[in-house]
Amino acid sequence: MAIICTAICSFAQHKTARKDTVIEKDTSKENKEPRYFYVSGNTNVFVNTKGGAAKRFSPSVEFGRTYGIFDIGLATGRLNSISPGGDTTRFLEFRPTINIFSKGRFAEALCLGGGYVFKAKQGLMTEICNSINFNITEIWAIAVVQGYYYFDGTNNSRVTQYMGFNLTYNLLKKHSVNINRKKKALVSDN
Repeated sequence: MAIICTAICSFAQHKTARKDTVIEKDTSKENKEPRYFYVSGNTNVFVNTKGGAAKRFSPSVEFGRTYGIFDIGLATGRLNSISPGGDTTRFLEFRPTINIFSKGRFAEALCLGGGYVFKAKQGLMTEICNSINFNITEIWAIAVVQGYYYFDGTNNSRVTQYMGFNLTYNLLKKHSVNINRKKKALVSDN
C-alpha cells in the first residue's frame, strides 16, 4: 500500500512540476525569464537649451527585445523639431537598458546608449538616463525619464539634459505563459 501511495504522490508531483515549468519558445530555458519584443514612443524636452518648444522637443521611437530584466533596443528620432543650417537632427542609437528595481507595477531602469547624428558637426552621441516606469497593464507601460546626451565632434563637444515621457507597448501573445507571469508580478506584493 505504501508503494502505491508513493507512486501516486510521485506522479502527482511530476504532473504539477511539469505544469509549472511550461517553457514557451520566447522564454529562456535557464531561468524561465520572458523574452518578447516592444515598441516605445519617446517624447523628450531639453531643459538646458535656449529657444522655443520646437528647438527643445526631441521625439523618437524605439524598437527592441526584452530578456528578463535586460532590454536591447534601437532608437531613431530627432534632436529637435527644426534643423539649424547644414546640420541634421536625425539620429540612430543603440540602447541597452537594465531594470534596477521592480516592485508590483513600478520599476526603475538605467539606460546607457550610443549612436550617431547623421551629417552633424558633433555626430557621435552617447546617452545615460534613468526612468521610473509604471505598468498600466501587462501590455502598456508609461515612464518618466531624465537623462543626458553627450555630443562629440572633431573640434567641439556639448552636453544636453532632458526630461520626458515614454509610452511602451509590449508585444506579448494573449493567454501566453509570459503574459500570465507578468500579470501575476504586477499584482504581487513580494
